[in-house]
Amino acid sequence: MEKFILAIDQGTTGSTALLLDHAMVVRARATVDFPQYFPQPGWVEHDPDEIWASVADATRRALASGAIDPSLIAAIGMTNQRETTLLWERRNGRAVHNAIVWQCRRSASICAELKERGLEEEFRARTGLLLDPYFSGTKLTWLLRQHPGLRAAAEGGELAFGTIDSFLVWRLTGGQNHVTDVSNASRTLLMELSERCWDDTLLHHLDIPHRLLPEIRSNSEIYGMTQGLDWLPDGIPVAGMAGDQQAALFGQACFKPGEAKCTYGTGAFLLENTGQEIVVSRHGLLTTVAWELNNIITYALEGSAFIAGAAVQWLRDGLGIIDSSAEVETLAASVPDNGGVVFVPALTGLGAPHWNSAARGVIHGLTRGTTSAHLARATLEGIALQIVDLVAAMDEDRGYPLRQLKVDGGAAANNLLMQLQTDLLNLPVVRPAMLETTALGAALLAGLAVGFWRNQDEIVANWHKDHDFLPRMAAEQRDRLLQQWRQGLKKV
Repeated sequence: MEKFILAIDQGTTGSTALLLDHAMVVRARATVDFPQYFPQPGWVEHDPDEIWASVADATRRALASGAIDPSLIAAIGMTNQRETTLLWERRNGRAVHNAIVWQCRRSASICAELKERGLEEEFRARTGLLLDPYFSGTKLTWLLRQHPGLRAAAEGGELAFGTIDSFLVWRLTGGQNHVTDVSNASRTLLMELSERCWDDTLLHHLDIPHRLLPEIRSNSEIYGMTQGLDWLPDGIPVAGMAGDQQAALFGQACFKPGEAKCTYGTGAFLLENTGQEIVVSRHGLLTTVAWELNNIITYALEGSAFIAGAAVQWLRDGLGIIDSSAEVETLAASVPDNGGVVFVPALTGLGAPHWNSAARGVIHGLTRGTTSAHLARATLEGIALQIVDLVAAMDEDRGYPLRQLKVDGGAAANNLLMQLQTDLLNLPVVRPAMLETTALGAALLAGLAVGFWRNQDEIVANWHKDHDFLPRMAAEQRDRLLQQWRQGLKKV
């Protein structure tokens, strides 16, 4: 009887469940959204129980839509919003605070304090990361400082820390397994990059008890079995995990050094496979674990733009100039150019290669002739131009130019955005047949662990592209847009 892999993609604004067959075809899917909470400017939270409910509901809906018996699930693969930080009680799995989301900037003062102590280079050398509120470690320090009762409980072994992957495995397995995978662990500011272990020196700097931490595991193995759920039977292997961007790199079949992808979701994230080499960036990029398979660790360079699709959501929800995100393409295409308008979408600060957490969005070049269409086009250009900066930094670190860029994520369906991206990069952009490569990567990792797929060669054989975008913008126009962008960056 035909079997399926269940992929759970737990994202920033919703959770998606997909059922994939052996040919890597999605046979059923469902998405359930949940709210974000903004207690004050720059702070972002999620309710962990709402996350959990969205995962359960999405899975139920996917199974029902495909009329698939859950007993036919061969394994579960999971991918998650990275860096989002949770603490829960070991005895009952109850979260003791809202999840602090990766976008949240509340730990900026802790990062500044560590920099003042001269520790940034040590963190960079040990973890491949920068001291920025983006990462989990300083969020956890904030929780322990602000809520004194949590520290006593943590030191007494009563609490468990995790990113979303750890939280979901804990609940899927009935509290039997407190684990994380190496890709998520590499985003915490707590893991030594080359040794794949929690670093006692960094834990000391951040004043975090070791007893809080999960066991670090590979990205493709059986972590535990489902237990005690009313929406899945007991005994299904939970067998693949990766942070969302590493999962997308795997789902894009970027298995060779030099292959790169960019995922356009709430933010935009560019990763390039660097093989077994730890490449230290000189231009503000991050060094991270891509995945661990068969005891071999593959590394990646990463650049993050904190705002991508979220800028379009702001046009919709904040300004009301479009009724749905999909409308931005038609509106932006209704004008031949941006009319001199530049939008730097630094709505929650600037990520790589600038790393300016205090930056705020800038709209530059407004005139009486500016229309909503010009702003829509400038928004798409602003998303694409952030990626141009990331690719330029990667080229400098690597010493040779990128040959092509694979793209995925919801905003990659926007043909105008993808054409602007290929034009501004001046290199080919390849869009896959399956845009949900984050979920695909999680499914593939789980499938490899249980023998559903034999090896990566079988995956490559089943990977298909949808469209090649090729540059067609005149060099003069490209140069003009790049110059406008640089002027806008000076004003953030």
